[in-house]
Amino acid sequence: MTVPAPLTRASIFQQAWPIMLGQTTVPLVGMVDTVVIGRTGDAAALAGMALGTTIINFLFWSFGFLRMGMTGMTAQAQGSGDTAEVRALLVRGLMLGVAIGAALFALQLLLVPLAFHLLAGDAALDAAARGYVTGRFFGAPASLGVFALTGWLLGLGRTRAALLLQVAMNLVNAALCIVLVSGLGLSARGAGLGTACAEWSALLLGLAIAGRILGPGALRGVGTGLLDRAKLRRLFAVNADIMVRTVALLVLFGWFANAGARLGAVPLAANQVLMQFVSVSAFVLDGFAFTAESRIGGAIGRGARTELLRATRLTGEFTLAAGAAFALLIYLAGAPLVAAITDNPDVRAHAVALLPFAALVPLVGAPAWLLDGVFIGATRGRSLRNAALAATLLYLATDLALRPFGAPGLWLALLASYLYRAAGLGLGLPKLVRSVGVPLAEAPREA
Repeated sequence: MTVPAPLTRASIFQQAWPIMLGQTTVPLVGMVDTVVIGRTGDAAALAGMALGTTIINFLFWSFGFLRMGMTGMTAQAQGSGDTAEVRALLVRGLMLGVAIGAALFALQLLLVPLAFHLLAGDAALDAAARGYVTGRFFGAPASLGVFALTGWLLGLGRTRAALLLQVAMNLVNAALCIVLVSGLGLSARGAGLGTACAEWSALLLGLAIAGRILGPGALRGVGTGLLDRAKLRRLFAVNADIMVRTVALLVLFGWFANAGARLGAVPLAANQVLMQFVSVSAFVLDGFAFTAESRIGGAIGRGARTELLRATRLTGEFTLAAGAAFALLIYLAGAPLVAAITDNPDVRAHAVALLPFAALVPLVGAPAWLLDGVFIGATRGRSLRNAALAATLLYLATDLALRPFGAPGLWLALLASYLYRAAGLGLGLPKLVRSVGVPLAEAPREA
């Protein structure tokens, strides 16, 4: 297994840049989908894909613990030198991810109508969104399996392998979107099918990467500890809290998307365009958050409080600097990028008017994204859960209070949600630091 590099700014950046590059391709593929459909000039199709993306993100990322929980637990197992548990975690994660994905595929006849009942939209909007969603469901088992594989790779600090997996999946996705949407005219459904096919190709590639890392015969005997009751209890306890946290945040962003839908197809399409900029910055900054997950998990596995503090400080420096840089970039370059994404003049005008709010998201959201990485690496699921629940409830109250201000109020409430989440996690940070290096029996329990 990989031995972590010394904690320096150079080593942090060397670990983070492959994640940043790989993460950049995630929203860029979403941007390719948006551009390909947006260039048709069909606002309903573009807005429908935005609504469909919200539904899929809610359903799939409800199980995002398969990525997040795996990273923290794998990093801690590696930090403590438990190589058998590192191998067992991979198998547990893959089995759980593929099984949940298969269940989602089987239950889509119930889940999809329920989702459209809860989210607002007119007939044309719903038709486009439904095509995208049904296409994406074919990739559900692979998508969740890739979550587990990616988390395992990040926990080991194998960021270049994670980069290869991410880039390969997203290049296939982008290519298929162009072929199926522009070439075959399948619109939003083609974008969904392209993503599903890309997810299956990524799962196969990820299995090959994991096999190469572990070497021949590495999984022999892994079944002995696979069903260890104590480890399974910890797996489900941590993952249950992270799942609640993820669902709370998905409710938050689903509410944001639905609020745009209630304002009409043009505001929703404009928000979809602006969220591409937000997604690019968030995914790139996640490079430092994911590095924090790996470094914090390893420090906890070794019981090294000083290492935890230094990892938090160094990744924090990079995160805040990158957040400020992205805020400036979006503010200065946003208008021409909006014009490149969509031909619809009403969508362009609406998006440009709201551009300053979108530009603030990377700066305001940076502390929350970093602290997520710290607490995920520490597998402090309850702290993550409580902070997300509080932030979501406060966001809903803020959004309702700002409804009279229309679209600007919607974006102000979103900005406030990041501050709420950072504050909730920041309050738990001193307790986390004090618990590191203390024997488990003496460590304070989470509230």
